[in-house]
Amino acid sequence: MSLKWTDSRDIAIELSDIYPDVDPKAVRFTDLHRWITELEDFDDDPERSNERILEAIIMCWMDELD
Repeated sequence: MSLKWTDSRDIAIELSDIYPDVDPKAVRFTDLHRWITELEDFDDDPERSNERILEAIIMCWMDELD
């Protein structure tokens, strides 16, 4: 499965598995962007992200913790 920026929920699941002790509310966008682009299944243009996309991923990640 290849991940695109629009796959917020799937990206959040991957991040929560890889970084189980990280509070998504405390993650800087620069770190989040890097972590996402380093995911093994990520296959999208790194330049296509924006603040809105990153916020959506953080929101999904927070939902995964609940």
